[in-house]
Amino acid sequence: MGAEIGPSNIEAAFLLEALKKGTRVDGRGIYDYRTLKISCGPTYGLAEVQLGQTRVLARVSCEVTRPFPDRPTEGIVLFNTELSSMAGFGLDSSRSSTQEVAISRMVERVIKQSRAIDAEALCILAGEKVWTVRIDVHFLDHGGNLIDAASIAAIAALRHFRRPDVTVDGEEAIIHDVRERNPVPLSIHHTPICVTFGFFGSAGDMLVLDPTLLEEQVQVSSFTITLNSHREICALNKAGGIPLSPDQIQRCTQVALAKVDEVNEKIQLALKASTA
Repeated sequence: MGAEIGPSNIEAAFLLEALKKGTRVDGRGIYDYRTLKISCGPTYGLAEVQLGQTRVLARVSCEVTRPFPDRPTEGIVLFNTELSSMAGFGLDSSRSSTQEVAISRMVERVIKQSRAIDAEALCILAGEKVWTVRIDVHFLDHGGNLIDAASIAAIAALRHFRRPDVTVDGEEAIIHDVRERNPVPLSIHHTPICVTFGFFGSAGDMLVLDPTLLEEQVQVSSFTITLNSHREICALNKAGGIPLSPDQIQRCTQVALAKVDEVNEKIQLALKASTA
């Protein structure tokens, strides 16, 4: 990443003073998301998410490969992220930044380790052929809170994706062209959604939901909780040196539960609109 210019002392002081009064620079409440827009298509597995000034594009593709020797009956899920220099000032697309690596690992952890995708359903012939599903996430505009936008885009693209149908005859597998037979959706167990909070002040006693880029540059710590529609915690991630109390974690969890329902509803509407 190139040299990123942070906010001036006046900007930081103004932001903190506004938070002390329970308001934010952009006029939102402390528990309000920015305007979220999700669109899917026109091709299968393509989803674009706009969260305020943050814009992320996710594309899902697949190919037939050999499985890993230690997991002969499971398909493979791969992740790739690209934080373009055009997404914001000071970003360098020639090499992976610490932030980009952290986001990639977080989204991968959210989807793979929570077993959102049924890996065994990606098996064609045990030990011989499986589907390798690749998720490419492109950050087009960096306006803050890339993790939430990336997780929403990735899961929306996965749910929108269709792979070619397969017919297995003994030891042979026939991959049908999508023009010959309707492609089939992936088997997805649940929909994990990341919800991120930023903490401010020397003791981290002030918090906001969905921090903007300016707020991220001033915050002393961040906390991301990943939940699904079954109200299950899929992952937790904390960055920064300020410790969080059990009360703060509980408060974040209660807020996140309500926000996950709202995001899931918007994903459902985007999926329906793409097939209309």
